[in-house]
Amino acid sequence: MLSKQVMLTSAMTLACALGIGFYMQASGPGWVAGSSSAADPQLPGEPEAAQLQLEKITLTSAPSAAKQTPELRETSRPVQTAACEMTAEAETLPAAMVSLSVSAPCRAGEQLTVHHSGLSFTVELDSAGRFTAQVPALARMAVFIAETASGNGAVAVAEVTDLGMVERVVLQWSGSSGLEIHAREFGADYGSAGHVWHGADTGTGAGQIIRLGDDTLLAPRVAEIYSAPAGQPGQSGTVSLTAEAEVTGRNCGKDIAAQALQLRGGHLSSRDLVMAMPDCDAMGSFLVLNNLVEELKIASN
Repeated sequence: MLSKQVMLTSAMTLACALGIGFYMQASGPGWVAGSSSAADPQLPGEPEAAQLQLEKITLTSAPSAAKQTPELRETSRPVQTAACEMTAEAETLPAAMVSLSVSAPCRAGEQLTVHHSGLSFTVELDSAGRFTAQVPALARMAVFIAETASGNGAVAVAEVTDLGMVERVVLQWSGSSGLEIHAREFGADYGSAGHVWHGADTGTGAGQIIRLGDDTLLAPRVAEIYSAPAGQPGQSGTVSLTAEAEVTGRNCGKDIAAQALQLRGGHLSSRDLVMAMPDCDAMGSFLVLNNLVEELKIASN
């Protein structure tokens, strides 16, 4: 059962979100370096932002309308019926995960954006107007705001008591950046057991990567999240993390923007990135960003 503090946080967050008209929809991607403002509202658990000075980047092969006097007329606003009410529910799962369910019966097939402590991703509601996913939590008091392209929204809150038991890294972007996270655990080489990325088989390492968002949508927001236990039984060492971007026909010769979020010891921080991709004659090569996120130190239990 949620505590009084959780319910109060949920009510306050909902009032704030409705009062500002779900400000995220109008504010743009929100993670281009230098785009933030001290006047921007923040939700509980928002990360501290820092600009990144890139190092160790390697390229590997592999007119105004005339003024008119407005016509006065009576207008009416459609009333949203109970059958069309949009709702969201969040339920805690083991390993600091949250089962998020969104229902918008009258918005079937519409684009939906989910926001949580700086993380955001875009999906499409199914034919019944529903969306369900397991989302890695980034705050003990995990607040989720779901908004449709038409401006409808809903808020859900879950209390995540085991947040301190995981280390977590998020890489997120908008559009076709070609980015992905690669984690090499405890000295593992590329392609070996312990090399964890979204294309690897499940269970190849101590941690796992979840990708959220549909990159086939128009101007989508996509995120990859790497999670690992803060303490690994019988094993300790370093997890080397890199952000890698393949040069493709969709991103070559363009600037790409991304953001990294890092949860360490229950503290969330962020770094923004804007960089120019190589020209199209480098298609098929990869940019390897070695210092966008810090290495993880895993201690044995």
